[in-house]
Amino acid sequence: MAYGIIIGTVIGIITDNLGLWLALGVAFGAAGMAKASKDEKEDTPD
Repeated sequence: MAYGIIIGTVIGIITDNLGLWLALGVAFGAAGMAKASKDEKEDTPD
């Protein structure tokens, strides 16, 4: 999630729209964490 916040902050500063990109960075980071968590659960044998 931290990577999403960092990338969102950088893009927000570059485009001069920090609020939008910070929120999108958090959303993308959370989605990435959820995807990684789901993949990890599917790979572990019972």
